[in-house]
Amino acid sequence: MKFPGARLLARVVLALVAVAAVIVTVVGCSSAKEDSKSGSAKVGDCIIKGASAEAKTETADCSSDKAVYKIAQTSDKKVDCATDYTGYQANLADGSSAYLCLAPNFKQGSCYNETSSTAVKNVDCGSTEATFKVVKRIDGEADELLCGAEADSFRLISEAPKTTFCLAKPKA
Repeated sequence: MKFPGARLLARVVLALVAVAAVIVTVVGCSSAKEDSKSGSAKVGDCIIKGASAEAKTETADCSSDKAVYKIAQTSDKKVDCATDYTGYQANLADGSSAYLCLAPNFKQGSCYNETSSTAVKNVDCGSTEATFKVVKRIDGEADELLCGAEADSFRLISEAPKTTFCLAKPKA
């Protein structure tokens, strides 16, 4: 079901916030964070992206290792994301969809698994699943020349806030 306007979307978001507040009161903070849906997520929030189209999308504290994406743009209609971002269709609690443009939120010193069929996820650097390690994260700059010799690849976010991720193969 698609929303005819922003006012209805605002009502749905407020309803989700109210439900989350009740859950926090009844169950506690950790369960409320697990039940949080992308409908309450906004630009600047960090998320744990669902691994499949049916999976829920959870908001998370941006300092969490599991929060590998930061929302750069939201829309109730499909949009073309900037080349630095990942496009993602999130399922809302009411059965509708939100379209998100996601920027990486990789942590310096952390390792990640990335395949073409699944979302990027944080993994232990000693794991055979690890496909890359962030050897340096530079906020406020989008320049691969800042990476240095320890990096063998990079990812740049050229939109504000600019970020350079210097990457290397994890050492097992």
